[in-house]
Amino acid sequence: MIHEIQEGYVKTIAQSSGIAVIAFFHPRGNSLPLAMLNELALEIHSAGLNEEVNVIILKSDGNGAFCGGASFSELSTINDAENGKKFFNGFAQVINAMRKCPKLIIARVHGKCVGGGVGLVAAADYAIATEGADIKLSELSIGLGPFVVGAAIQRKIGLSAFSQLAIDAAMWRPADWARRKGLFAELHPNNAHMDESVQRLANELSHSHPEAMAQLKKMLWEGTEDWDELLSEKATISGELALSPYTKNALEKFKNKKHQS
Repeated sequence: MIHEIQEGYVKTIAQSSGIAVIAFFHPRGNSLPLAMLNELALEIHSAGLNEEVNVIILKSDGNGAFCGGASFSELSTINDAENGKKFFNGFAQVINAMRKCPKLIIARVHGKCVGGGVGLVAAADYAIATEGADIKLSELSIGLGPFVVGAAIQRKIGLSAFSQLAIDAAMWRPADWARRKGLFAELHPNNAHMDESVQRLANELSHSHPEAMAQLKKMLWEGTEDWDELLSEKATISGELALSPYTKNALEKFKNKKHQS
């Protein structure tokens, strides 16, 4: 099924042998407006309930960034705390859908990841990337913080590596750094090699015992049972910060810079 949303889309493609591919695309660097986040969470939840699906591949389309994070154009229109919480809760819903999905999720990461995009990769159970998949958490530079996605990122790479990303918000970390810290399980020189590895693993998992994989996933996510409430609280913090004059001004500068480039 394909859900066309504004300029982008979210779609699920059923492959043979129990493999479901969930893809998203947005022409603005694969950024994610709230409508796309809602559909992404829904597609992940639906695939998790589908008895014909044994494993999920999460990918984005296009040749640029894997994910540019939150939609800055939508973020700049937030005018009250409730809408702010609702916007950031979109990322919370996706992460929680990935966390609670009983199927293992493989992330195919073909390009750069910013902010919420890093959170999506961290919430996947296994990530396979190319050498150009550099990462950055830019939130602090615009008056925010990686509060919602931070829980997933810290769980995956540890407090020290997460703090490096969160504090130096202007610095890109190379894909090999992300691999060494555990965000990426594998790193490949090009898309062809990456896709070969993604397909190999997906095929292997598609023939594994579904209940064994579900129990393994449950074990891997132990200690996150409170994330429905935790990530909602983090969304409240981000939503309130989005209203500050500092953040509004930083977003305006960013938009002007993009228009000039």
